Amino acid sequence: MIATSFDRKIIAEIGSVHDGSFGNALKLIELAAKCGADIVKFQTHIAEAETLPNAPMPPYFKGEPRLEYFKRTAFSIEQWEQIVQCCSENKVQFLSSPFSLEAVDLLEKVNVSCYKVASGEVSNTPLLKKITQTGKPVLLSSGMSNWQELGRAITALSDCQEIMIMQCTSAYPCPPTRVGLNIISEMTNHYKLPVGFSDHTTDCAAAFAAAALGAVCIEKHLTFSKAMYGSDAANAMEPEEFTTFCRGIKSIWKMLDNPVNKDDLSPYLDMKKVFEKSIVTTKALGKGDCIQEKDLSYKKPGDGIAAWRYNEVLSKKLRHAVPANHQLSFDDFE
Repeated sequence: MIATSFDRKIIAEIGSVHDGSFGNALKLIELAAKCGADIVKFQTHIAEAETLPNAPMPPYFKGEPRLEYFKRTAFSIEQWEQIVQCCSENKVQFLSSPFSLEAVDLLEKVNVSCYKVASGEVSNTPLLKKITQTGKPVLLSSGMSNWQELGRAITALSDCQEIMIMQCTSAYPCPPTRVGLNIISEMTNHYKLPVGFSDHTTDCAAAFAAAALGAVCIEKHLTFSKAMYGSDAANAMEPEEFTTFCRGIKSIWKMLDNPVNKDDLSPYLDMKKVFEKSIVTTKALGKGDCIQEKDLSYKKPGDGIAAWRYNEVLSKKLRHAVPANHQLSFDDFE
């Protein structure tokens, strides 16, 4: 598998949680960094370039018409430049999903370092080609696409510097029955590309499982409060939970990066002496006595003859008398 700059990265998806407030956008960047995110992702909307006036609202957000919503929540190029600068100051990478050709031009002007292709843009081949022309790394979402559609998109993006596919389910919130953990390995085997996971569930379980199953980049929505207005906040994580989310995923990745050799007992040598059992006598025995099973007991500490070696002791003759509760050694035998 080809490694990418997205490997072992957690993305805080801000999306439209800022609801058009530039101040909130900057504060969300600071919050994402504080919680443990590596990348902060936005959505770059230029309303007239991507939406007709009669475009329907999604089923999970009926607050206002799409065109008006995107107009109201859009940022100027000067604001985008400050957002990028804020990411740099907080040591998180800036990432955004463009939703039009014009949005790619805008992001290029602010020197975006990489792109995210949103689920609804996978079939937008002209957009994919324009992103490809930048030569920059790309995260490809898959929430609304089948294998054929994904294959077509990957072909269109083939000249990109890096490609990572994100297993995703376009449901808000996503129920456990539609997470599709199986698709992580299927994507890995099918495309021989790194695979990440964009999580739309309401807790940590799916992302933790995805990380354990090989997803090398995890994305999750972040909000100040689920009670905020907008399309994303209700299905996002609040700060305390997002912090737990980041810690858990990084811990899982650390486990995966440190495989354990089950035959290496060196970390347990002292513990084995404390907790394992040695062979001891059940009663006093005389010189020349032949050891029988009834003469043996098994007690801590485990620094004598190990209990599993009891067959090696049976029928041996003592070279000297021993008391009850004596921890036997092979020097006790003829």
